[in-house]
Formats: sequence, C-alpha cells, structure tokens
Amino acid sequence: MRYVVIVEQGEIGVGAYVPDLPGCVAVGETKEVVLRLLGEAVELHLEALREDGLPIPEPSSSSEYVEVGAA
Repeated sequence: MRYVVIVEQGEIGVGAYVPDLPGCVAVGETKEVVLRLLGEAVELHLEALREDGLPIPEPSSSSEYVEVGAA
C-alpha cells in the first residue's frame, strides 16, 4: 500500500503525518529522518489495527498543487 504523507517544515524541525491514518505522525531534524520514522510508525499503526481486529484503511487521500500569483 502507498499512503500520502504530508511533510511540513517547522521552525526547529520537520513533521509529517498520514491523512488516511489519524494519529500516525513523526517529527525529526530532517525530511529524511522523518520519512524513515514515519515509515516505521505506519507499520506499527497497521500492526496495532490488525491486532485489535480493526479494518486497515485503504489509501484514499491524494495531493495536488495549485498555481497562484506571487503574494
């Protein structure tokens, strides 16, 4: 499965989350670190859902870009 990941640069680090898996988040110093940690978090999240007998959410989010004039 492939889930959309939202990566956000903050003032002191990087955060990321998976819209289709509420509560599945990671933070770190770099984008590379955050993506690695989030990959691990997704695996653990899905494992916990399986253990609890809950359905695994199908990936349904997508991303697009919008062109705008300079602010």
